[in-house]
Amino acid sequence: MAAIDRLLQIMERLRDPERGCPWDRQQTFGSIVPHTLEEAYEVADAIEQEDWAALPDELGDLLFQVVFYAQLGREEGSFDFDAIAAAVSDKLVRRHPHVFGDETVADAADQSRRWEAHKAAERAAGPSADAASALDGVTGALPAVQRAGKLQGRAERAGFEWPRDEDLFAKVDEELGELRAEVDQQAPQTRLEHEVGDLLFAAVGLARRLGVDPEAALRASNRRFERRFRHMEQRLDERGQAMARAELDELKAHWQAAKRATDGDPET
Repeated sequence: MAAIDRLLQIMERLRDPERGCPWDRQQTFGSIVPHTLEEAYEVADAIEQEDWAALPDELGDLLFQVVFYAQLGREEGSFDFDAIAAAVSDKLVRRHPHVFGDETVADAADQSRRWEAHKAAERAAGPSADAASALDGVTGALPAVQRAGKLQGRAERAGFEWPRDEDLFAKVDEELGELRAEVDQQAPQTRLEHEVGDLLFAAVGLARRLGVDPEAALRASNRRFERRFRHMEQRLDERGQAMARAELDELKAHWQAAKRATDGDPET
């Protein structure tokens, strides 16, 4: 525990009213939330890029966020790092009775179902048990695509689930049709936002049914787009041509060439 103790001492020194860092001293729970989210995404990016050399450093940055919150809690007298570690340890033991108790599980899928059942039981026993919903506890701070998937998962476990894959394909088609109708009718922006949201929500549901993590899939699409677009920019720059002045058919040809050059998949 020497390394974590050193980190806790460094954090305490950074927050010292007299000898600490001015920036660290002025931070609050709310002010460091954006940094926490950024560090979490940098961890995810290092893993997706399989940058194992960078991963320990990114994980350290994320751990520092937890230590920062712990120091703020200690200063307020509400909790400290030991309380955080104890809480998660107790939770892990409680939710793994097949490891720390006498229960047995058939496989990983069975364990996932039991995990959710444990969480549901904890929510039902909580202070708001009388008004408990299957959707309780899905934080609003999650990225929208990720939160949509979690809401849908909770709804499915409660019994609200489309029975066939085809139903979800049809739902996506239905939402796309409704969006087209609103566009054709020159609907106000609020209606377009409504229908676009419904279309994205349906697409998340289809992705989940197909066993695809929609958040990870969209991040991968972002990387492909960036890779291809940069290739287009380079080719056009080599020809001394501005993208804004190129004809649409020419841009399409460059896009297909960029797909072949960057990932060898001209059909996606």
